[in-house]
Amino acid sequence: MTSKQRCLAAIRGEPVDRAPVFPLLMFFAQQRLGITYREFVTNGRAMADAQLLVRQRFPVDAITACSDAFRITADLGAEMVFPDDKPPYAAQPLVQSEADLRKLGRPDPTAARSRMADRARCVRGMVEAAGDDCLVLGWVDMPFAEACSVCGVTEFMVMLCDEPALAHKLLDFLTEIVSDFAKVQLAAGAPMIGAGDAAASLVSPDQYREFALPYERRVVEAVHQAGGLVKLHICGNTSHLLEDMVTCGADLFNVDHLVDFDRACAVYGGQQRCFKGNIDPVAGVLQATPEACERLCLNRLRRAAGRRYMLSAGCEVPGETPDDVFRAFCEAPQKVAGTV
Repeated sequence: MTSKQRCLAAIRGEPVDRAPVFPLLMFFAQQRLGITYREFVTNGRAMADAQLLVRQRFPVDAITACSDAFRITADLGAEMVFPDDKPPYAAQPLVQSEADLRKLGRPDPTAARSRMADRARCVRGMVEAAGDDCLVLGWVDMPFAEACSVCGVTEFMVMLCDEPALAHKLLDFLTEIVSDFAKVQLAAGAPMIGAGDAAASLVSPDQYREFALPYERRVVEAVHQAGGLVKLHICGNTSHLLEDMVTCGADLFNVDHLVDFDRACAVYGGQQRCFKGNIDPVAGVLQATPEACERLCLNRLRRAAGRRYMLSAGCEVPGETPDDVFRAFCEAPQKVAGTV
């Protein structure tokens, strides 16, 4: 099987020759190419080259155009800061009131200088080089996460309680832009979109059902209508949200190391949904020996047997992870016979 065939079969619940290897790589890829993180996030061609280099060196089955959470915020007009060695961020909140929201227009994700268009260029480069063999993902942040980028995390959390009507107006506005952003990446050739909603792990189930889930569903529906698949990635402890998250309609779910793996197997396996995770990216990868990392991977593969599962760390693999440890991680599924 090709890597792409393997991933798509796992998502559909069809037999596979081994579990797909699907890590999230940003700093790891950037450092292997030997560029600054600033170049990684501002040059779509460089980001594609970094992901493709990892694909050449290690047996990963999927690569992702993921770098930072401020593409839409930048295109909405926020003043951005681009450090050399860490992700960019907005210098100050873009929306603090309804008047601020009314000033915003819907940006064109195909505009030449758009940060959204730059990510689409990365997708196109990866698809042209490896899309027949490897699963290539675009990336968006879900509306709740985008609202936290536009307002600031603390400020948006306060808005949920003090001005819920304004929060919904902002989320509704951002949902259309996120959907546009996803469609541009699908048009660039990505068959699947990764969708991050990390800040949603901070809210209660009631708040998740009101402020995050409905908007996640709308984005997923938009991607599906455009012919794509969706991976939902909510890092952090989502134990209290698992039963709600699985109803968003996504095709693949990431499970962080803070979530009990057996519970994740029960929830996603019970709903016949594909999931991946949940190796601790620090203790289980960065700080592990190759042998210890392999043992953890084999443990997850065996516990997930019979379910739709892909091997992954719970979140991004740290850039400083030794190559021999990451290779042991990637090669672990080859040591488990049969299908998963």
